[in-house]
Amino acid sequence: MSPSATVLGEDGLRRCPWGLSTPDYVEYHDQEWGRAVHGDRALYERISLEAFQSGLSWITILRRRETFRKAFSGFDPAVVAEFGDADIERLMADPGIIRNRAKVLATIANARAVLELDGTTLDALIWSFAPKKPGRAPRAMGDVPAVTPESTALAKELKRHGFRFVGPTTAYALMQACGLVNDHFADCFAR
Repeated sequence: MSPSATVLGEDGLRRCPWGLSTPDYVEYHDQEWGRAVHGDRALYERISLEAFQSGLSWITILRRRETFRKAFSGFDPAVVAEFGDADIERLMADPGIIRNRAKVLATIANARAVLELDGTTLDALIWSFAPKKPGRAPRAMGDVPAVTPESTALAKELKRHGFRFVGPTTAYALMQACGLVNDHFADCFAR
């Protein structure tokens, strides 16, 4: 078996190679990653967390997700859009989140962008970029792209609407996490 093929868990289930590296990843892989996410609030949370993940390991964000939720008022865009200087300083002093000023400011700006979408919803906008045909199931890590034409187009459209920290790679990670694409390996039980 190649080092990038699925791995067999103690429970007898085959998972993507990253899906067994920690108990947190097992739960995330099995219950959440690649499953369809809908709703503006849920998608705003995912965009925010993917932005905070940029340059870091996803496990760093995953383990802090509950703290992020508390710090950002449950990722309610209407509440976060009203954050001001005192909130920014509170967030910058919170050791439970990633204290990156640019990412904090982007999260607030993105909440405002969600509320300013005219004639559509964040859900409709994001899901309009789901590929029309499913891609081939990956068999190795090298089969999983970092960027696709759809993620590039999604990032461009999000930026056009005022979103920040949403480049093509971040957009593709969002598409994977939220089920717009299925990058579970061919013989992964979650596929």
